[in-house]
Amino acid sequence: MLGCVIHGQGDLRVDELPVPSPGPGEALVAVRYGGVCGSDLHYWRHGGVGDFRLREPMVLGHEVVGTVTLYGDGVSGPSPGTAVAVHPATPCGECPECTAGRRNVCRDTRYLGSAARMPHVQGGFAAQVVVPVEQLRPLPVGLPLRRAALAEPLSVALHAVRRAGDVTGKHVLVTGAGPIGCLVVAAAKAAGAARVTVTDLLPRALEYAMAAGADEAVRADDPAAPTWPSEVDTAIEASGVAAGLDTCLRLVRRGGVVVQLGMLPPGQSPFAGNLVVSREIELRGAFRFDEEFDDALALLAREPRFDQLVSAVIPLGEAESAFALAANRAESCKVLLDFGGNG
Repeated sequence: MLGCVIHGQGDLRVDELPVPSPGPGEALVAVRYGGVCGSDLHYWRHGGVGDFRLREPMVLGHEVVGTVTLYGDGVSGPSPGTAVAVHPATPCGECPECTAGRRNVCRDTRYLGSAARMPHVQGGFAAQVVVPVEQLRPLPVGLPLRRAALAEPLSVALHAVRRAGDVTGKHVLVTGAGPIGCLVVAAAKAAGAARVTVTDLLPRALEYAMAAGADEAVRADDPAAPTWPSEVDTAIEASGVAAGLDTCLRLVRRGGVVVQLGMLPPGQSPFAGNLVVSREIELRGAFRFDEEFDDALALLAREPRFDQLVSAVIPLGEAESAFALAANRAESCKVLLDFGGNG
């Protein structure tokens, strides 16, 4: 079978891989679509994500959907042929974080397509992938596989909004209108936000944010724009740059909440710490997700407009072109790899 493998910085290949066999507690899934994530792009362009560096070839991908084909001995689950999404995380279940109900920050988790541990956890960008049966989620009735491929990044967005607390009736600022930022917009509106303002440098990105439900879209490099809010109740930083965090801290009201979702560059990042003190701003981190995955699938099933955020579906054999398009935020939002088959 074919798979999308990163061998080092700038070295992305479509390789022949052995077809895996499911063991006890595992299922074999025929992958149909895989979403190209920002972390996949970082592995391709920079050889790592944050402090996680490539040390061996790794199959990329953690946003995958497909159909169940086979189970290991003594395992049961959705019937073969069932359309499923794959939850990419396997928490240890034993660390203090897991036992406290915060499995998304498990200190010994395994996450598809991650170089955080050695050997790396191979990802889901392959024609067939073996995963623990507990990670399978049958799709809600009426949810097509193509839209379901957004479940993982939408889960990230839902978790970030929940980290902000109750946003019902509030004005939420989102800095960064990449795929995650656009999904944060949708998640905030779904959670009852009265108004969502989104900022970015790119006009096309702001168009996608408006399609996701934003009330106002502001060019981040236009401080005189009349649509800049004077103050917001909550801010979610989704750009992964220090300037975005600075904007959030300066615009959130006194006693407000800022959620840092975007992964900042490795090392130290400056921020307006005195504002956190003098205005008693609550600065919270948001990392991955847990139970939000099921909520994401339900929301996707209810909202056909999410289809507008899928910019392109590109065959696996053209993986490098797909990655190049996904990296071009002036032209794209979410790009999917197509692994063939029906669905």
